Amino acid sequence: MLSIAICDDEAWYVQQTANFAREYLHSRPELSGQIHTFPCGQALLNKVEETGGFDLYLLDIIMPELNGIQTGQQLRELGNGGEIIYLTTSSDYAIDSYSVRAFFYLLKPIQKERLFDVLDAAVEKLNHRRQKAIVVTTRDGPRRLLLDQILYVERVGRCLRYYCAGGNVNSMSLRVTFRTAVEPLLSDPRFFQCGSSFAFNLQHVAGVKGQEVLLDNGCAVAVPRASVPALKHAWGNFWLEESRQAGGFQKGARR
Repeated sequence: MLSIAICDDEAWYVQQTANFAREYLHSRPELSGQIHTFPCGQALLNKVEETGGFDLYLLDIIMPELNGIQTGQQLRELGNGGEIIYLTTSSDYAIDSYSVRAFFYLLKPIQKERLFDVLDAAVEKLNHRRQKAIVVTTRDGPRRLLLDQILYVERVGRCLRYYCAGGNVNSMSLRVTFRTAVEPLLSDPRFFQCGSSFAFNLQHVAGVKGQEVLLDNGCAVAVPRASVPALKHAWGNFWLEESRQAGGFQKGARR
């Protein structure tokens, strides 16, 4: 089930975008979904805080009070990893959109076929991200953890503690090194080992301040000082590659 949030302060654009989204779902029989509309960024954020996030966000940028960039920033601070697609009349905010890891940036008036191409790419990315998982052996038996939901892993005593969006999971006692234990995570480009006791999902890292790793759910994790430069470098490269991939899709979609 695909959940789509549309946020725009102009009712006409909300209606048009919602109609396009319904046509898109109807034209993709393998997809089912729900569409929710919001007249302003605060209304959207209130809903996310109340019931949880959405898979896709189609956000206007130029809105009173909270604009689309500010709304996106608060979505990330709430720990929401849904894909953000900006729909706007101005190209002035294209660079700002990278600060919230936006998937795409479309100028109004929106062309239906163009939007469909972007939605196809976003759904493909979501599906790929959702399907990857690891199995962790715990005292209560095996647990399947989606990589998308793992914020970071820490060695605590003789076990691994997986800090996840839905709560923490402790593994059984380790019989191998930390790096060997987290190798299934490190094989995914989202994860990076930090020091000898941490592995972070770079997708959920909002910043690095001093010796603290700032996560997009508002938590801060202290790490060894010596490991900070490598982490910053890996984090920057990760989002640079994400931007390149989005840029490559944009070029391909224009052909």
